[in-house]
Amino acid sequence: MNTISAAFMSACMLLALPAQAKIEKTSFGTTPDHKKVDLYTLTNVHGLVARISTYGGAVVGLEVPDRDGKMADIVRGFDSVSGYLVPSNSNIGALMGRYANRIKGAQFTLEGKTYHLAVNSEGNSIHGGLIGFDKRVWSAVPHDGASPSLSLTYISPDGEENYPGTLKVTVTYTLTANNSLNIDYRATTDKPTVLNLTNHSYFNLKGHAGGDVLQQRLQIFADTITHRDPDGTANGQILPVKGTDFDFSKPTPIGTHINDSDPQIAGPHGYDHFFIIRGKAGTLRLGARIEEPGSGRVLEMLTTQPGVQLYTANALIEFPGKGGVKYLPHTAFCLETQHSNNSPNIPAFPSTELKPGENFHEVTEFRFLTEK
Repeated sequence: MNTISAAFMSACMLLALPAQAKIEKTSFGTTPDHKKVDLYTLTNVHGLVARISTYGGAVVGLEVPDRDGKMADIVRGFDSVSGYLVPSNSNIGALMGRYANRIKGAQFTLEGKTYHLAVNSEGNSIHGGLIGFDKRVWSAVPHDGASPSLSLTYISPDGEENYPGTLKVTVTYTLTANNSLNIDYRATTDKPTVLNLTNHSYFNLKGHAGGDVLQQRLQIFADTITHRDPDGTANGQILPVKGTDFDFSKPTPIGTHINDSDPQIAGPHGYDHFFIIRGKAGTLRLGARIEEPGSGRVLEMLTTQPGVQLYTANALIEFPGKGGVKYLPHTAFCLETQHSNNSPNIPAFPSTELKPGENFHEVTEFRFLTEK
């Protein structure tokens, strides 16, 4: 074999090799109080990439292939921690707590004592208060292997944002060899408290710079939603979705009813609603499936949580994201697996109370597939 042929064969062999699973750490900047923020890049054996920041535990990037193997970053994010320091941006891709979503009137009563929280959303408390988990720097422990993972830990002291109990939270992101991003949530407390954890990633299966998501086909495996009051909170009513603007029981373009006059949709300028997923909470089950026809990318979401908050990036503003891309309304969707908002004030809803000696444990899995 001549030298040219040998070199050609060697190059072909290299191209045929699978990607090397690995996890790497780089600097992502510093906070105003001089805390160092790191960015961890997880790569699996198929070349999928997840980038996760220790600031807020945010999923900064997520690269997955289309039907032809072309990679695209399918989540909103920023090029450094400075983008997340803008208060309105901090929840993008981040871990939300101590209580994700809204608590009506910014108060709840637990074991006879009423706790008053910061008001930061239409008279309510949202996403843990003024400085929620999305604005904290988490401790990180990387785990190498065929399915690289990153464990992030934050200890929330008793009284932080007026929530009771010292809470230890560990969230582990795993980029599996089966092309899933798994999120494993665990927590313990030393006093009774309330807890609702989620990830707030903004997805666009065309790519984060791909324009609106209105033609991406969404299926949610839910028969009911919680009623949304004008201030965004649940009031305890459970509504059927069949035959309504919230019926995603079959694959339906996200934009089919997004501009309808139903006040539940017109008020928030799109979807910002909690769907109760079929099946038993606490068991991992399929909650949603989204197809992007042009690229063939498919996202399946499985969770142990009771339901999922569908949010269609309704904020009527534009702001610069990664690479200077302008993020506009309805150019992403969120699937925030969680308990319903305002659950601490609605006894009929599944409890969000966590007591000493109990172990909080929930799992959400985002599977990435392609269709022809």
